[in-house]
Amino acid sequence: MSLSFIPLGVGDAFSALYYSSCLALEAEDQVLLLDCPHPIRKMMREASESSGVHLDVERVSAVALTHLHADHASGLEGLGYFSFFVLQRKMELLAHPSVTRRLWEGHLAAGMECLIEQQGAGPSHKHFEDYFTHTPLHLERSVRHGPFEIECRFTYHHVPTTAFRIRAGGRCLGYSADTAFDEGLISWLSEADLVIHETNYGVHTPYEKLAALPEATRAKMRLIHYPDLFDTSGSVIEPLVQGRRYTV
Repeated sequence: MSLSFIPLGVGDAFSALYYSSCLALEAEDQVLLLDCPHPIRKMMREASESSGVHLDVERVSAVALTHLHADHASGLEGLGYFSFFVLQRKMELLAHPSVTRRLWEGHLAAGMECLIEQQGAGPSHKHFEDYFTHTPLHLERSVRHGPFEIECRFTYHHVPTTAFRIRAGGRCLGYSADTAFDEGLISWLSEADLVIHETNYGVHTPYEKLAALPEATRAKMRLIHYPDLFDTSGSVIEPLVQGRRYTV
């Protein structure tokens, strides 16, 4: 038993070099996506080629969604349609209710609520439940999905956003999601064996704040969501490499 992950993307919303930040976690031959940007199948195919691990939608059992910004959620329509038409099953979404509150009406309905299922037929009216199932995450307790046990905590961001602690195979992975620098969040994440933390400009976490953390904290931290101009070779915290497989 083990917990591993492949960064399908490591960039921010404006990146011209990388895909948007997204992880594929694997435990007991089950794959859990952390966020789902577009083009998610292309991201998985390229990560499969670079890592040697087969990744595609049929292996994805669920998506753990941090928030609704497009660079983290724009792939949900395509993922939902592929599951509906090709796999003929619903995709499970794991997210706090504050995150999913506007997911359908404010994000997916415009492209998914009217569907012509047969040539020559009129459109049928679809709902969120036709494409997805929702398993709510909680702040007070963990939620289990297959081999994964998931805890969440709110971050400081423009829209409702949650960080994660995910346990599987006797290991724990911490994921900051998008957030301003927050010592309380870093303390919460530090219980994990490995912590993936974002760094960027604006209402995000400055690299300098993370670089000033104690060495023991930095040693088990990896960076994601970094801008194109970020000096990956000069960082005192290891930046994740897109398409490489890591073991927690």
